[in-house]
Amino acid sequence: MLFNSLGFILFFIVVLALYHSRVLQWQQKKVMLLAASYIFYGLWNPLLVLILWFSTIVDWLVGNAMFKTEDVKRRKLLLLASICVNLGFLAFFKYGNFLVDNFAYIVSFFGVEFTPLKADIILPMGISFYTFQSMSYSIDIYRKQIKPAEKFTDFALYVTFFPQLVAGPIVRASFLLGQFVKPVKVSVEQFYWGLLMLTFGVFQKVVLADVILADVADKVFSAGAGLNPLDAWVGVLAFSGQIFFDFSGYSTCAIAIALTLGFVIPENFKSPYAAIGFSDFWQRWHISLSSWLRDYLYIPLGGNRLGLTRTHINLMITMTLGGLWHGASWNFVVWGGLHGLFLILERFFRARINFKINIWNGLVLALLTFVCINITWVFFRADTFTAAIDLLAAMFLLGGEGKMVLQQLAIAKVGVLMLGLTAAHWYMRERSLRSVIECTPSWLLGVIWAIMIVSLVIAQGMGQQFLYFQF
Repeated sequence: MLFNSLGFILFFIVVLALYHSRVLQWQQKKVMLLAASYIFYGLWNPLLVLILWFSTIVDWLVGNAMFKTEDVKRRKLLLLASICVNLGFLAFFKYGNFLVDNFAYIVSFFGVEFTPLKADIILPMGISFYTFQSMSYSIDIYRKQIKPAEKFTDFALYVTFFPQLVAGPIVRASFLLGQFVKPVKVSVEQFYWGLLMLTFGVFQKVVLADVILADVADKVFSAGAGLNPLDAWVGVLAFSGQIFFDFSGYSTCAIAIALTLGFVIPENFKSPYAAIGFSDFWQRWHISLSSWLRDYLYIPLGGNRLGLTRTHINLMITMTLGGLWHGASWNFVVWGGLHGLFLILERFFRARINFKINIWNGLVLALLTFVCINITWVFFRADTFTAAIDLLAAMFLLGGEGKMVLQQLAIAKVGVLMLGLTAAHWYMRERSLRSVIECTPSWLLGVIWAIMIVSLVIAQGMGQQFLYFQF
């Protein structure tokens, strides 16, 4: 069920009506939300709910068992069980065919002919997100940073909470579980703010990502070799905007829906295209994933505590695995590896060049960061490694004058929208969306809200599945 669908609107209205009614008590409301979350997820494929149940039950039992014992060996074995179950599901469903194909490729170098059968594996929607979220609960209990949830239904709701179940943000148990303990009251202002943000999130996804940018990006990335440099850059910029509006739109919807129910979900994006450097970028882009990788992978590997060489190795391992988390493809590995390389280069230059960032050199560095980010997006979006190289060749004038596949109107709309996006990110760099909206006259806010609603009505039926659903 997509946030940008009529089916979800009807589903959401029913959930809101039941949740805010006086008929249900607090525990009953939570059970209703849990049931609604399973319905929301099961409408894609009911059988895949079984995997979600199994992972939830395992981590619930493991968490309680770890909390009750002080035996170090037993605690480690229990944690290992949780990690193996969660990563085992992820490895099988997401990387099974990828691993088999690469095994066949490797053994072929030794003269062994091995043609694997292609397994028809259905990738469970959002498995990368809910396995990381559930696994972090077990790890935090092992580290004695949190206590287990008092009720199984609270923990199950934490794992399956439908607003952020499929594509995040990845929320820590310490942040969300406590909100389920006592009844919450939703103020009129909070409900109003949630509806406004929900409209904005869907608007980002349907109008900006799908209607304006998706077609341009698709044309360029499917054009093959020999593209005109201008078309190549416009296509990459279109995808850069598309993936931001798509994923930020989903995160905004998730935060907004939770608000209408009285719950708070942390921000996942903070003007990432105004980042000055790659470390700044990863503090602004997909914040829940970058902080997860930092706390559960980078720091346990040693972080920056074991010397410069080890720090660089840890960065590269973390970012490469972060790339692989996005998909079973070497393109994603390269994408993550490039981010790791850029982070290492950034550390190298910062250690040797000491200067204070001001408005002018900040703009230059932000532009350089943005260009490098767009280079990495080529590998993220291209279907094959060869296609990515061909597109990069066109971007950097290595493919001749090339063919043109975009009309002037398409180039203009991408240019205007991306210029506006980067300018907005720079303006919002140290501001929050809420603070800006609170300073906006109510009549102007009403006009903007109405424009978004009218645009969504005009674009009805043109919305596509969220990009991060495939991860």
